[in-house]
Amino acid sequence: MYITIMADNETLECITEHERILQEIESTDTACVGPTLRSIYDDQPNAHKRFMEKLDARIRNHDREIEKMCNFHHQGFVDAITELLKVRADAEKLMGQVTDTNRRLQEAGRDVKAQTEEVIRCRIQQRNMAITVEKLQLCIPVLEMYSKLKEQLDSKRYYAALKTMEQLEKVYIPRVSQYRFCQIMAENLPRLREEIKDISMSDLKDFLESIRKHSDKVGETAMRQAQQHRTFNSAVAKQVHIGHYSKPVYSLSGRTHMHITNGLLTDDDTGDEEEGDEEILTAQDLVDFSPVYRCLHIYTVLGDRETFENYYRKQRKKQARLVLAPQANMHETVEGYRRYFNQIVGFFVVEDHILHATRGLVTRAFTDELWNMALSKIIAVLRTNSSYCDDPDLVLELKNLIVICADTLQGYGFPVNRLFDLLFEVRDQYNETLLKKWAVVFREIFESDNYSPIPVETEEEYKLVISRFPFHDPEIEKQDFPKKLPMSQSVPQIYTQVKEFIYASLKFSESLHRSSTEIDDMLRKSTNLLLTRTLSSCLQNLIKKPHIGLTELVQIIINTTHLEQACKYLEEFITNITNISPETVHTTRLYGLSTFKDARHAAEGEIYTKLNQKIDEFIQLADYEWSMAESDGRASGYLMDLINFLRSTFQVFTHLPNNNNDHGSMSGKVAQTACMSACKHLSTSLMQMLLDTELKQISMGAIQQFNLDVIQCELFASSEPVPGFQGDTLQLAFIDLRQLLDLFMVWDWSTYLADYGQPNSKYLRVNPATALALLEKMKDTNKKNNIFSQFRKNDRDKQKLIETVVKQLRSLVNGMST
Repeated sequence: MYITIMADNETLECITEHERILQEIESTDTACVGPTLRSIYDDQPNAHKRFMEKLDARIRNHDREIEKMCNFHHQGFVDAITELLKVRADAEKLMGQVTDTNRRLQEAGRDVKAQTEEVIRCRIQQRNMAITVEKLQLCIPVLEMYSKLKEQLDSKRYYAALKTMEQLEKVYIPRVSQYRFCQIMAENLPRLREEIKDISMSDLKDFLESIRKHSDKVGETAMRQAQQHRTFNSAVAKQVHIGHYSKPVYSLSGRTHMHITNGLLTDDDTGDEEEGDEEILTAQDLVDFSPVYRCLHIYTVLGDRETFENYYRKQRKKQARLVLAPQANMHETVEGYRRYFNQIVGFFVVEDHILHATRGLVTRAFTDELWNMALSKIIAVLRTNSSYCDDPDLVLELKNLIVICADTLQGYGFPVNRLFDLLFEVRDQYNETLLKKWAVVFREIFESDNYSPIPVETEEEYKLVISRFPFHDPEIEKQDFPKKLPMSQSVPQIYTQVKEFIYASLKFSESLHRSSTEIDDMLRKSTNLLLTRTLSSCLQNLIKKPHIGLTELVQIIINTTHLEQACKYLEEFITNITNISPETVHTTRLYGLSTFKDARHAAEGEIYTKLNQKIDEFIQLADYEWSMAESDGRASGYLMDLINFLRSTFQVFTHLPNNNNDHGSMSGKVAQTACMSACKHLSTSLMQMLLDTELKQISMGAIQQFNLDVIQCELFASSEPVPGFQGDTLQLAFIDLRQLLDLFMVWDWSTYLADYGQPNSKYLRVNPATALALLEKMKDTNKKNNIFSQFRKNDRDKQKLIETVVKQLRSLVNGMST
């Protein structure tokens, strides 16, 4: 029973579930039936059969309901069909009427339709035209700007073209960017920019090449203007003592106007009227800087200014090195130096203009770096090339070019102190070339001089000489014409040339911006070099020349004396041209006094030397017969000729200045010293002749002949060939010979040996060695000539005496040696 109840319960539940599923199927959308149907198969086995049975029962139920409904509405359907059949005839009639009406309406509206379509087409065209006009109004400015861009490019207005490109990109093209031609334009603009960069860079390269060629002209113009400025200032300075004037207005980049109240200067320059009316050219007038400005603006607009600046500076550095490199053989002509300085000045004038005309293309630091590099190179080049120059005129031109170059660049703000310092080195080189030139001049003067007093026939000739040389002698002025001046022709010529040297040295000091004191000091130092080195060397060489005789040497002494006296006039001359008072400043003194004293001493020494050489020449002519038995009774011929020569020679010394001053007394001492030197040398030479080792034997007759010659020498000394000797001073030169000859002539050996060593000895000046040497020569002669003397008692006694004296003399000599 329980099972039956359970089965009934399960059947009831199954029926309830099937009812629910059927309700879901009826009320749910067909697409959602699938899950519901699947649940039937998921239940108990054979549940779908029961569901199908249930479904069939439901279908049969619905069919009965449909059938009931159709039976209920069938009469109404039949009535409706009947009504429709009645209406059909009326509908066909109405259809015919409508068709006819439609036909007539179509025929009537065909024209309207055509007109309406035309109107619509026109309206569409109008709209399209309006749109087209609107778009063209947007495109036309773009095309106009692009056309303008093309024109600017064709006319090489690249900076304006870049501005046009910028407007196209930022303003115009964005408005019509949808069009293809705008896209093409936008794509072309970068290419055009690159073309502009390339073209502007090409123009810059052409400019750099052009400026390298035109630097010479720019520098020449700038240096000429600076020189005109300096000339103008000099002219104004000269007139400051004449009248007052208004301050000049001068500019290297403009015209100068000058107004002076007294009318001495009324024009812009001191030159002729045509030059005064000319416009002063500037760097802008000579060089077209537009490529630089244009290229700078272009690269600035393109945002690549730094690249341009670096390129420009690099190229200018390269050009600077080329400009600073000297040309071959530049030192040979002034044109070479001028071209070199013109290029340098032109280069830096251009750089200065670029510095001030552009902002940042070049900086002051960059130009200073270039200038410092250039200064070092310029100084090295000028040092090297000036050292090759041996023409003072060329060195002077070089100095002028350096000064003008320095003044020009200083006007542009470049420091030029090192250039002015270089001028001191160039000045030394200039002085060296002057000294070399004047050495040649002095040598020519000395070679052309006749070394005889200057004859003057008339007062005009006398005035002409004293106008060239400061000579004043009251005694000579009192003499009647014709008369002779003591110095030779070379003296006024030397004095004139020294003044010319001072003038030449002064030329270098001009425009150096140095004080008068410094110029005076430079002149005195250079003049001292001329006197102490060049003139002194020429005088020394002149004195040493073999063709210069005693007469010429005497005249040289006279000349140096007068030149020495003229040194004070040279100092006054330097003081006058420099306007420096020697009382107010410590000026350098001229060393001419020592120069001419040294030359005079050298001449005196050469006189002594030549006198001695001449004496030696006469003595070489001596031809004594040393074995002669008796003398000739008269002096030797060579000695008389020598004495006559000495007499005539010492008469020449009367021409030496003998004024009552130091120079006169000094010249008298020269004659006395020469005479004393000659006598001593003659005495020494005669003594050496007696003691010559090659001379082995001397006879008493030869001694007597030699004594006669010495007597003539003593007579010459006592005749006072040169005034001024006191007593027998000159004769003392022969005292050694005299005592030696007296000893042998008198044969007073006992007295000599007894008084030897006593201060009051009669033969004090006879040296035992000298007496021994001469005695041995006589002893050998006695042995040879008196081979039978051993048979005569007197001869034997004399021979013994000689041997005894020889022994005693030897003992004295040995005693002196120990």
